[in-house]
Amino acid sequence: MKRILLLLVSILTWLACGTASAQISIDEINAEPSRVRFHDRLKSTSVDAEYFSLARYKAERAAIRQERNYLEVGGSLQGTVTSYNDPWIAVSGGDNSIALTSTLTLRHIFKKNLFSIETRFNANIGYNRMKVETTNDAGETVSNGVWFKTQDEFFISTAPAFKMTKNWTYGSTIQFRSQFVNGYKSRTEQTDEGLKSRFMAPGYLDVSLGLTYSSPHPKFPISVNISPVALSAVFVESNTIRNNTWDNKLGWQAYGLASEEATSKYEGGSSIQINFDRTFGKTGYLHYRTTIYSFYGWITDISQKHRISGYTDYQNAYNEWVEAGSDPKTMPHLQIHPTVRWENTIDIKATKFITTTLSFQLYYNRAQNVAVQTQTLLRVGLAYTFKNKPNP
Repeated sequence: MKRILLLLVSILTWLACGTASAQISIDEINAEPSRVRFHDRLKSTSVDAEYFSLARYKAERAAIRQERNYLEVGGSLQGTVTSYNDPWIAVSGGDNSIALTSTLTLRHIFKKNLFSIETRFNANIGYNRMKVETTNDAGETVSNGVWFKTQDEFFISTAPAFKMTKNWTYGSTIQFRSQFVNGYKSRTEQTDEGLKSRFMAPGYLDVSLGLTYSSPHPKFPISVNISPVALSAVFVESNTIRNNTWDNKLGWQAYGLASEEATSKYEGGSSIQINFDRTFGKTGYLHYRTTIYSFYGWITDISQKHRISGYTDYQNAYNEWVEAGSDPKTMPHLQIHPTVRWENTIDIKATKFITTTLSFQLYYNRAQNVAVQTQTLLRVGLAYTFKNKPNP
């Protein structure tokens, strides 16, 4: 057994001490060297993350301004000239005359989200020149051409509002109107004694707060403003006008003031205003606009003492009050009646620059006159209107 073990140990020792070898042959390759070049055919462009385009910014701002703003500006000049030579006047009669009327209108609407504000400005002034016969200091009758004012008024209003629903908004309306130059009783009385009006004599201010309904139909663009709370004020800042007399009234009475010393009058009440403004035809050959405004000073009327409803009774009571010593505590007051002002204008375009204008105005103010006042004008002349975009 031991012999066998020794034999096995001897065999293992021989195997461990033996070496193994192998031969590998590699063929020799002679490769020629070559130069390698790399080409970048893509153009690189540096991009700044804070890039700003001034032209793009201006274009975007201009688009936003045009979307939010609507601007309409119009002007017109109408005139008439009538001329006769002396033989014509000697045989058929007639009078040389010149009539000129100029108007300016502006309308601007700004809208942003639920807020909007509309501003309007209207101005017109007209003169005509005719010959009138006057007597000079020597007692001679002379005929001279005299310019006399036929129209003179400017009107400005602003109406900020917030949208409640699709057709209803709530806000306020502020309106002011007066005249530019002096107005006189007649052509031959253009002196201080014949003065009837000038700037801020009179001037009218109306302030209202309420709701406005606007029709959603483009063919019937009517808006109705109802103001439960409103203020109406009259200003006569000229002492000369307050003391002048025409139509058997002193100036302060003609404009409804309380006394000769008073320069203004304020009344509280309610008002309503209806506006309609539409252009007809693709070319806008016909443009019609109308405004009806009415104010009733019921708040002031309730608080007045010694109130008299009839105008004749008021005149008698006022004369008695003057004879009794003019005590301010017992002064009679005429009951306040609603005032109404209705304006209508129709523009008919013959061409782009030639327009015929027909206007009609009705005015009722019992504090000034118990009768209704009306005015009608027909004019033909040059007119042009600019709009930055179609009607809103």
